[in-house]
Amino acid sequence: MSVVVIVYNDEARLPTAVRSVLEQTLRSVEVVIVDDHSTDGSYETARRLAAEHPERVRAYRLPENSGGCGAPRNHGILRTRGEYVLFLDSDDVLERNACRNMLEAAESTGADLVSGLCVRVHVDTRTRKEVKWYPWLYARTRTLDSISELPDLLVYDTLSTNKCYRRDFLIDNGLEFPVGIHYEDLFFSAQAYAAARRITLIPNRVYDWNVVQNTESPAAKSISNRRAEIANFAHRMEIHRRVDRLLADRDMGALKFHKDVKFLKHDLVLHLRDLPLRDAAYRQEFAALARAYLASIDPAAYDEVEPIHAICAYLLRQSDWANLLPAVDTLTNRDKVSAPLVERDGRIYWCDAGHLEDPFARRILDVTEFGYHARPVEKLFLRNELTEYRQEEGGGVIRLAGRVTNPLGVIPPAARLTAELEFYARRPGVRFQTFRVPVPAVRHEGPYVSWQATANVSKTLRPLGVVDAMWDVRLHLDVDGKRTTSRLTAAEPDLATGELPVRPRLTRLIADRIAPQISARGHLAFRLVPDKKANVLVTQGLRGTPGRLAKSGYRKAKALRKRATSGDTKIRLYHEVFQRMPVHRRLVVFESHLGRQYSDSPRAIYEEMRRQGLDFEAVWSYAGKPDGFPSDATLVRRWSLPYLRALARAEFWIDNQSYPLKLTKRPGTTYLQTWHGSALKRMGFDEPGWKLKSRAEQAEQQRTLDRFDHFLIRSEHDVVTLAKAFRLSEKTLLRVGYPRNDELVRARDLHGAAERPPLAAELGIPADKKVLLYAPTFRQHGQRRFSLPFDVERFAERFGDEYVLLVRAHYLNHVVLPPSVRGRVIDVSAHHDVTPVLALADALITDYSSVMFDYALLDRPMLFFTYDYEEYVHEGRGTYFDLLERAPGPVVRTEDELHALLAASTLEEQSVKYASARERFVADFGEYDKGTAARRIVDEFFSEWRRK
Repeated sequence: MSVVVIVYNDEARLPTAVRSVLEQTLRSVEVVIVDDHSTDGSYETARRLAAEHPERVRAYRLPENSGGCGAPRNHGILRTRGEYVLFLDSDDVLERNACRNMLEAAESTGADLVSGLCVRVHVDTRTRKEVKWYPWLYARTRTLDSISELPDLLVYDTLSTNKCYRRDFLIDNGLEFPVGIHYEDLFFSAQAYAAARRITLIPNRVYDWNVVQNTESPAAKSISNRRAEIANFAHRMEIHRRVDRLLADRDMGALKFHKDVKFLKHDLVLHLRDLPLRDAAYRQEFAALARAYLASIDPAAYDEVEPIHAICAYLLRQSDWANLLPAVDTLTNRDKVSAPLVERDGRIYWCDAGHLEDPFARRILDVTEFGYHARPVEKLFLRNELTEYRQEEGGGVIRLAGRVTNPLGVIPPAARLTAELEFYARRPGVRFQTFRVPVPAVRHEGPYVSWQATANVSKTLRPLGVVDAMWDVRLHLDVDGKRTTSRLTAAEPDLATGELPVRPRLTRLIADRIAPQISARGHLAFRLVPDKKANVLVTQGLRGTPGRLAKSGYRKAKALRKRATSGDTKIRLYHEVFQRMPVHRRLVVFESHLGRQYSDSPRAIYEEMRRQGLDFEAVWSYAGKPDGFPSDATLVRRWSLPYLRALARAEFWIDNQSYPLKLTKRPGTTYLQTWHGSALKRMGFDEPGWKLKSRAEQAEQQRTLDRFDHFLIRSEHDVVTLAKAFRLSEKTLLRVGYPRNDELVRARDLHGAAERPPLAAELGIPADKKVLLYAPTFRQHGQRRFSLPFDVERFAERFGDEYVLLVRAHYLNHVVLPPSVRGRVIDVSAHHDVTPVLALADALITDYSSVMFDYALLDRPMLFFTYDYEEYVHEGRGTYFDLLERAPGPVVRTEDELHALLAASTLEEQSVKYASARERFVADFGEYDKGTAARRIVDEFFSEWRRK
């Protein structure tokens, strides 16, 4: 086996690379060093290594520098003597068993090419962070008879260095690296993949790609890292064209589609992100090169990438810079809304500019699924383009101006607008140094809100001088009291330049000036600039003993802070400090759905306690923001220290899911577990996954369940399912029903004799329309967004004159509705409590959600849309009973069946037809729900707390 090591001006690292070959566990490996006519001592180092190991190392030098990796590798191939060939760069190393593992794989499978796992090692980080290179390709050993069996290998792993090649295979097929052009690995690998009769992949680590943050001058960087040079992109385009021709010649044209997808979401993106930093001449040349290649991309590839990738590629093809540059901002900052957006025919588009006349453009520019139109201004991260940066003469004053994107007019013209700029020191997790500057001029300008401000940076910013070298800026814009915060985006190169004097609090030796800098995400920031003379002194000091001690102290302080705020530390504080405090009598901690809502049975119990005027202290936990939680209770963020302190000292815990599993409950605390629904799908120890857990894992789970002192039961079905699955003792069970359902029992008794609930007016539902509620169960996806299993626009078009459809996604999912169904279909997922929504609905459409058990109490029609029944029942964790046999309403499996059912009969007819089935259903699953659960709980546990 031979390893070709190429080197250029890298005498310091060459010996390490060569040593990684000589120390392989496979001993019969030769090293062929090829120097690309270095100007330092690399060739002399290579010759010395050859002299030290004359039987295993040989050194060669090209007569002139080739400017790339291709020529020295080609030269090395011809000089090798082994049956197999590997390539190694002088700044990288081979894993110790790489040669042995690759040789064994090649010999056992007869492969022409063996590929293993490459790992990027960030050698200049303190922890030497490692990132695996496309690890899913190397999850297991497999052999391919053609690259067509695994297109991802051709598309993603284009490295030549993590591979072992049969030498005869290279020679017989005339495989060489292209010379005089960069990205040579991409083309060489494509040739090798296409020519190989057999390819074997092994899960072993074979190659360490050492990554160093390049601080040298741009001229010293490799061309693959010099994206500011248009030649870089031109070379990339030429290589892609050569690969496309190769695939066509080899009759592998079907692989090009996969390559097109990768080009749109990776290769092109690398250069698009840099466009705001490039001048007009670069942009025009870049666009010309890109458009020529984009014309060859299969239009279907646009559907396989994220929408923002497709939008950028389309706008680049059209040279629509006004809309492209904002799109690039969103490409870099995925949550940012960078365009004013356009609503057309009930859909939301990125822009118009004449593009929407083209059906292809309408498909690409459609961003309805992002849900921008459904978010209030305080939930939007808006683009704030810096339009002016000017330094006033004679001091540290700068004039700033910008414009904030106003998508779909979410900021109305009559809104009261105020704003302020905030300068803050960049420090992870801490906002220690913060200074604010008022913005006197804020104007509404239709699709934008413009602003102007003057900041005396020299007087405003008072850096400490060592640990706050970087300062970020953001704008707080208040719209009728609602705040949206944005960063300042520099959309043009060289907009912000110059230096400003500052006065550090500690010492001016560290820095006495501040200069604007554009961050990697395109945002305006400032960095401290040391005084040139002092910089020498400081630099020398930092390199000496005082500097080492200072850096060590700073690292220790950061580590101490990290430990102090870690989860393990909080748990230790909870058990060793807070639980040693006395129990706080009459302190009750409430939580619903892991702090996400003020809802459900904990809410019903809390409100009953307030209604009865009990004397107690209430604490509600929240996750995210405390919007919608009661103002007459103490609110604590889940997992915060006040939250842990309250739990440790509380006399009662009341929740419907689970407090953090690692927190033990002290004997003086009573845990009322209300749970959040009867069970259709298997739970707890009845789940197949839990049965496979180790005894220790099962014991740990049981300890968390044993914290329950009382568990609310609404039927005997709960006893034989939930209680059994959680291994709860009989004395734990409270057969009182669910407090959350008291309202539903009352609504049933009043149905037809009372006006519609106030929620109808809040939602704007006309009095002459009936209300359908679609409430599906939780769906496990790669993301939280839930795609409706039917065409909501078609539904609204067909039934919108008769019904208003409410959509209630599971609290762990969210759904996006197009504006075309506005008023006819309403998303009510954001409402904390589902109970008022259930009470409003004239009929329920669900699948397997436990809301079926609650809604049945209303004695109203229920429809079951079980479009994925087999998958849910047989591929999931299983169910306790067959829903198809016991459903108290019709079951449909397709969208057409659902439409036909609604069109064929009225809700009244459905109600009559399934009346007896609903009665049996309630008897089986809600026998203890009598409308008195909350009062019974309060009377049993808190009656002594009534005020005298």
